Amino acid sequence: MRKLLLLEDDTALGEGIRLALKSGETEITLCRTLSEGSRALEQSTFDLLILDINLPDGSGLELLREVRQSSTVPVILLTANDMETDIVNGLESGADDFITKPFSLAVLRARVNAQLRRSTAAPSAILEIDGFSFDFDRMEFRRNGQSIELSKTEQKLLRVLVENRGQTLTRAALVDRIWTDGAEYVDENALSVTVKRLRDKLEDVPSKPRYLKTVYGIGYTWAVK
Repeated sequence: MRKLLLLEDDTALGEGIRLALKSGETEITLCRTLSEGSRALEQSTFDLLILDINLPDGSGLELLREVRQSSTVPVILLTANDMETDIVNGLESGADDFITKPFSLAVLRARVNAQLRRSTAAPSAILEIDGFSFDFDRMEFRRNGQSIELSKTEQKLLRVLVENRGQTLTRAALVDRIWTDGAEYVDENALSVTVKRLRDKLEDVPSKPRYLKTVYGIGYTWAVK
């Protein structure tokens, strides 16, 4: 049985989403306030969270940030605001996907299923590479024994690169894998910013990277040593 938490204050929309996603294999817990969502997370574990950003007692981003302190559970954000700042704040806070209202329930269902497939198929392993230790399941990252703090977006970029080390990944492919799943537009400048932040944390000389290299005109690669 897959357990989903839906945090949505619009009664009609929340019930519509619940009915669209409910099945013999899926159980939906519907909450309408931030405090209800927090209590539900204290009482149970979930396979995926769908969080509305605008709530009567706060923002779903608050709950997302709280969750990301200890969990990598997939999170889809819902908002009525098609604002770049909402998208950036949501993704940088650790959201896996972002849907702007109004939306098709069929599209939401497909994207929920995509997140569930990705989370269950993800390999559980610690990667040891040239003094680096990357544990993506526990969100623990070290170099020569020293802890490195990475944002969720930085973790996602790093994981794609190191799992495909030695291969050149295009900018478009990385944007699609990390942010959009092909469903929402994200400025490619977000990728450049994330690459720079990751280099600042992992490279001895960020301006002359040994690992996260640019393949000019194409994209990026994690160099094999």
